[in-house]
Amino acid sequence: MSEAMYNKISELYDRKRKVELGGGDKRIEAQHNRGKLTARERIDILLDRDTFVELNPFIKHRATNFGMDKLEAPGEGVVTGYGKVNGRLVYVFAQDFTVFGGALGEMHAKKITNIMDLAAKNGAPVIGLNDSGGARIQEGVVSLDGYGHIFYRNSIYSGVIPQISVILGPCAGGAVYSPAITDYVFMVEKTSQMFITGPKVIETVTGEKISSEDLGGARVHSSISGNAHFTAATEPEVLEEVRRLLSFLPQSYKEAPPSIEYTGDSGDWLEDIIDLVPVAGTKVYDVKKVLEMIVDNGDFMEVQPDFARNIVVGYGRIDGHTVGLIANQPKVMAGGLDIDSSDKLARFIRTCDSYNVPLITFEDVTGFFPGINQEHGGIIRHGAKILYAYSEATVPKITVITRKAYGGAYVALNSKAIGADVVYAWPNAEIAVMGPEGAANIIFAREIEGSEDPVATRQAKIAEYRDMFANPYVAAEHGMVDDVIDPRETRKYLKHSLDMLRNKEESRPKKKHGNIPL
Repeated sequence: MSEAMYNKISELYDRKRKVELGGGDKRIEAQHNRGKLTARERIDILLDRDTFVELNPFIKHRATNFGMDKLEAPGEGVVTGYGKVNGRLVYVFAQDFTVFGGALGEMHAKKITNIMDLAAKNGAPVIGLNDSGGARIQEGVVSLDGYGHIFYRNSIYSGVIPQISVILGPCAGGAVYSPAITDYVFMVEKTSQMFITGPKVIETVTGEKISSEDLGGARVHSSISGNAHFTAATEPEVLEEVRRLLSFLPQSYKEAPPSIEYTGDSGDWLEDIIDLVPVAGTKVYDVKKVLEMIVDNGDFMEVQPDFARNIVVGYGRIDGHTVGLIANQPKVMAGGLDIDSSDKLARFIRTCDSYNVPLITFEDVTGFFPGINQEHGGIIRHGAKILYAYSEATVPKITVITRKAYGGAYVALNSKAIGADVVYAWPNAEIAVMGPEGAANIIFAREIEGSEDPVATRQAKIAEYRDMFANPYVAAEHGMVDDVIDPRETRKYLKHSLDMLRNKEESRPKKKHGNIPL
């Protein structure tokens, strides 16, 4: 090798080392002292070993105001590139808090949009590791323009490729809109925050005092606002959960979700399932235990476990194939549907439909939750989102009615009328306009009031109504239920139905897009 070439190569490695060092040793130490990893450490944990390939490491900003022409920003405060997760291609960007606090400027945004475009062109997920103080104020309006280019791609590529946001530090102002558009948001407890306006601004404008954590921490967004889908105690744990989620999702809308060979027990006969679900509709149980019994190896990845807990949604596998699972949770609000659970459910349905994940609904619902706050808060509009999402979805859709299926909630939860491919009911299922108790009070009001023993008469009329209407056989007679099954054979029937629906194709009328009641 000539000395000239040797010197050029040496210069290359020197420049790369400078970029890899980011803000320098002191700022890296400060990052660690906050309990946070660096951008590159995070990428190393997220991706398969030795698969990361960096792009655009030498990009530089063009700002000159406020002394910016004299300041260097190695890597422009963000590390971008591609690699593999579980052997499959992904694109990733990781904001580097050691460089200008990870603040986003024109060229920082250019690096991000470049890999988003590559991800869309190549049909692979894009993962954003967010840790930023917000827009780079010194660059003025071009930093805001940079956010706009990212938001646009988040929107246009929605439903094309999985987009995942991981919040690993502050995420304030306009920066929060990008994660909000993506499919899933992960947060780390105690170190992640998201808010439009920070505590100081809120105090100045409204006089309210609150900490950053109480305003926009992981607990708040996972349980109150519903903005976060997954949380974990540490960064390595949350990144491992990202890897787990990707194992259930396809690379893009053009593919089926990945399947793995299942070698466990067939589960065609689940003796213990009948002990989990009480026959009496007034008794509670934990539906998660039912789902864990149904899926392969009990591996159920719940989405938004702490938000709108009256509905349970998440991913699992049946005979090796990914499915999206939905179930009313009788332990919370008797499994009734309210505003928050409607939003949570509709969003999950549409995400699964976007990425070809079959939907299985376990129904045990008394109805939409009553109340003045619910009505004034728009339960009509929010509940309609469920109807819209199920009707719009073209993936295989299967329903299992385990106990109660009353009124509009019965229709909304993937009934045959709105497009279910297969509906099964357990023999104890009650499918009716309303519960036997309420129905008897209305239909037989005069007979009950005029009887010598109103209490006994009422109980007799409740039993009469239940025998006449509140059972699965009347619905089966009208074709609204495809079969009444032994609960112990539920998994077997689901396996067969999923196999039968594997090549399902269904189209919708040509249009620009529908107008979901947002």
